[in-house]
Amino acid sequence: MKAIILAAGRGSRLQPITDKIPKPLVRIGGETLVERHLKALATASVTEVVINLSYLGRQIEEFVGDGTKFGIDVHYSREGNKPLETLGGILKALPLLQPTNDFVVINSDIWTDYCFKNLKAPTLKGHVVLTQKPSDVSHGDFDLTSGIVTQSRINPFIFTGISTYNTSAFSELVVEQKKLGPLLRKWAISKNLTGEIHAGLWFDIGTKARLKRAQLETQDYR
Repeated sequence: MKAIILAAGRGSRLQPITDKIPKPLVRIGGETLVERHLKALATASVTEVVINLSYLGRQIEEFVGDGTKFGIDVHYSREGNKPLETLGGILKALPLLQPTNDFVVINSDIWTDYCFKNLKAPTLKGHVVLTQKPSDVSHGDFDLTSGIVTQSRINPFIFTGISTYNTSAFSELVVEQKKLGPLLRKWAISKNLTGEIHAGLWFDIGTKARLKRAQLETQDYR
């Protein structure tokens, strides 16, 4: 399988840390977020990755190179100074992965102990990894019923930023600045999305408080 790592965001909520480095190069436990993802994908037999770039993207490209040091073949989808958001970034990067019937997408700004060897290929339009809604999040993203992602009144789970998709699900979409979330909710309503629950460690490194929490709670992680 092949993969896309979404790494184009500015990370404004992590300022001043992200004034000088892009969010994927933030370190937890001595390693950057992006290198952790690349190593995890390589151990799961993913052979090729496209990383989308915008804000301080040259730093990511210089750090990762062609991926040889991480045991994986890396290419880049350069979006210029105006990032295309998550869905737009996927659509622009996807041609660089062809030919492929399905692919993995990972948000670069997460830290997790999820085992990518267990990540399922999509049987419908996509398959997402969910986790229990953290206490500091007021509204969840999805519910899950017999492996099918749904929308409910409580939505007790949030999307981890780890997923697989059927390439054909994107075939009629045009590249534009657009978020992925609304499309996932549409697929959930139409029951075209499967899912699983990750009960292990997962952190959204979106703010300084969340970064600090991740650094503290992963100190003893091996």
